Amino acid sequence: MLRMRYVNQALSGWGRFPVEACHVYRPTKRSEVSAILHSGAEPSYIPRGLGRSYGDAALNLKRGTILFTHLNRFLSFDPAAGILECEAGVSFAEIIHYLLPRGFFPPVTPGTKYATVGGAIAADIHGKNHHRDGSLANFVVGLRLLTPEGQLYECSANRNSEVFWATVGGMGLTGIILSAEIALHRVESAYLVVDYRKTRSLDETLAVMEESDAQHRYSVAWIDALARGRSVLMRADHAAASELPRHLTNPLAIPKRVGLRVPFDFPSLVLNRRTVRCFNRLYYALHRSERLLTDVERYFYPLDRIDHWNRAYGKRGFLQYQVALPLDGGREALQELVRCLADFGAAPGLAVLKRFGVGNAAPLGFPIQGYTLALDMPDSRDLVPFLHQLDQRVAYAGGRVYLAKDAVLRPETFARMYPRLDEFRSIKSRLDPHGRLSSSLARRLRIVDDTQ
Repeated sequence: MLRMRYVNQALSGWGRFPVEACHVYRPTKRSEVSAILHSGAEPSYIPRGLGRSYGDAALNLKRGTILFTHLNRFLSFDPAAGILECEAGVSFAEIIHYLLPRGFFPPVTPGTKYATVGGAIAADIHGKNHHRDGSLANFVVGLRLLTPEGQLYECSANRNSEVFWATVGGMGLTGIILSAEIALHRVESAYLVVDYRKTRSLDETLAVMEESDAQHRYSVAWIDALARGRSVLMRADHAAASELPRHLTNPLAIPKRVGLRVPFDFPSLVLNRRTVRCFNRLYYALHRSERLLTDVERYFYPLDRIDHWNRAYGKRGFLQYQVALPLDGGREALQELVRCLADFGAAPGLAVLKRFGVGNAAPLGFPIQGYTLALDMPDSRDLVPFLHQLDQRVAYAGGRVYLAKDAVLRPETFARMYPRLDEFRSIKSRLDPHGRLSSSLARRLRIVDDTQ
């Protein structure tokens, strides 16, 4: 039996909190993944893509972490149906690079193109179009799942559906996604027509979103959490080739720009309430209520232009805190969260608001019909206890925290937020009876037995 060596490596999510020593395996063939699982070298394993989840979802302290960066091959593409079959380690950046010039774009995309297909399915990512199209699971035609027992499942919403829905949003705990088929969205250009609308308060922002979101494929609001939630709302649709100016002779080409880089860790005092307030005022002042043409990278991935932008939060890193709140009572809960942020003195480096459409059948699915708010906050001595307080308020309102962003949620609060947890555990126990798939997040939240 093939036995692969591991490298003992300090890993973190994109938030750089926590940092843990993991035993990292780097398979180059799908057959090697099975060999790693059956080697018996580790108590447990977790798959990992490009490390763009924020907390400890793809960490496995002093245990096996299987890196998928070399398992990034395109397997087939059907241009008539727009269906791509690829290995789990393929990134959204690679899909865009190769298939946008042919007129195809991911149907749902996160806020970074440096996420892998396997990780995106495991986290059931949502984008700026959830209110219209739902999460990525709606476009997964099928996937191949390898269980730790060596069984290979061909899964879809209609085939082995229970396994499929447990894997979607299952954070890599049901099995190893080897490959997937994704139905891509056909586009005529690499551009979007964006309607910018400035609002003066959170109430106004929510009212405008409720009125107009259905008219646009994409909708997101940048929020100034330090100024009563005033916002810049950005609603967008893919631009037809006929809508582009004449000088854009190649409608499917993304403009080339010079990238930026954060070369070192900023001092922890750089991002504070005063500097964030100044940035927010400038950002709000620079935008007008207008209709503009912009390219997909500027709209979907503005931070990807800055290499290592997470260093701006300093060596201690930051926590991204994302919650979903139901329509019933969601507005009041959002207002309360913003008030709590102001009272605590938190200075979110980024705050983003979107509306969710109807959720799906995944037991650990994050989206629920209502609202979602995401905040980036530098780590500090008092931040974790404060987030625990917010967790209680979110749970009381019928909301939940996104596991792909989480680093500090308590297990009892998690169980309140995800009432179908026992259903997920039951499916996982059938697929992985010996508990060979685990992670630091799974043990912290007691999704799995703490001894696994």
